[in-house]
Order: sequence, then structure tokens, then C-alpha cells
Amino acid sequence: MLRKCSCSDTALFLIFVGFDGVEIHGAHGYLLDQFMKDGINDRTDKYGGDSLENRCRFPLEVVAAICEEIGPERVGIRLSPFGTHSDAVSSDAEELAIYMAKALNDYNILYAHYVEPRVKASFLEVETHDTLLGARKAFKGTFISAGGHTRETAILAIEKGNADLVVFGRLFLANPDLPKRFKLNAPLNKYNRETFYTQDPVVGYTDYPFLEEKSDETTE
Repeated sequence: MLRKCSCSDTALFLIFVGFDGVEIHGAHGYLLDQFMKDGINDRTDKYGGDSLENRCRFPLEVVAAICEEIGPERVGIRLSPFGTHSDAVSSDAEELAIYMAKALNDYNILYAHYVEPRVKASFLEVETHDTLLGARKAFKGTFISAGGHTRETAILAIEKGNADLVVFGRLFLANPDLPKRFKLNAPLNKYNRETFYTQDPVVGYTDYPFLEEKSDETTE
């Protein structure tokens, strides 16, 4: 088990400077996601192989270390078991999703943030019959859904109990007043993918317009 690591030190620093908590990035082909996926983890020690327990060992050790450092009530994790980012592919994504959900219950973390199966990679969304219902039922804490949601699918997910919370990334980037637009069911700005990963501090980040305020006053 990880007693001390740079990730837990970083988490402690973030709390010290005023953040409420941290989200562990276990998704999108990054290191922890690579450990969990048998399509890319070819280790032969206790952190790899055909064993799901072995492949999930390191991510769970990271969770344990950070929880020990700052408390589980300040910890969440993002997972994309169905994703294919950077060739990090699982031969049984649903099994992985459920295994991690059950394992995370042992740490009493604040939330589990799962990416919807339809989102395979950064710019790839597909039609699929796969769902997160198994993981949703297995996890006892707050369950968050992300990935390709619209106002309508988010409302439906909450109404059907498929998630406790739904998060938005691209739509929020293009619509700084997204909650207001959703409340009013107002038109949305279209995001520009070409500006997502640029170095410009304005273009694609702070130049999207707010919804125009309409005066309630009438003129005679």
C-alpha cells in the first residue's frame, strides 16, 4: 500500500491552499487508466496480468493514500472503463466498471465520476447499448455521469435515477452561463473543438458570449 507518494503530497497541498477536495484522474488513457486496462497493461507482477484485482491494485492504492492524507470526504475519482484513449482498452469494460465501484466503497470516498460508454475517445462518440447501470447500483456514494450529455439526457438521467449528478465540459466551456441557459431552455453557443487545446488565453476560453439579458420593462 502507498503510504506516501507525490500524489498524496499534492492533494495535501491543494487542501492547504484552499481547495475543497481533489478528483483523482483515473480515466482517458492516463496512468491509472492504463493500469486498469488489460489491452495495454502487460505487466507480469502483482500490478498486471489477467487478474482484474491486480490491474486495479495501483489505482486503489492511490485512492487509499490520498484518503489517508486528506480524508475520504474530500476525494473523488474519474473513471472511463469503456474508453479507448491511447489504446487503453478493456476486454470487459462493464466488469471493470462494477469492480471499481464495489472496491471504492471500502474507502467511503465522496463520489465516483464515470464517463458514459458512448464516449470512446476525446472526439469519438458512438451509439452503444452499454450502460453504467451496473456501476451505479454497485457504488454506495454519489454517482456522477459525464460524457456527451445534453440538457434533455441529463434531466432524464436524474429522473430515472441513473446518476445523482451530471457534469458538462464542452458545453460549459462554450456557455459560461450554462445553468441559466438550461433553466430557460435557451439556445446554446456552439463550441469550437479547434480551440480546445491551444495556448491562447482568450480564444476558445473566455470569448464565448453570455446570454443576452432581456429587460422585463416595456416601453410605451
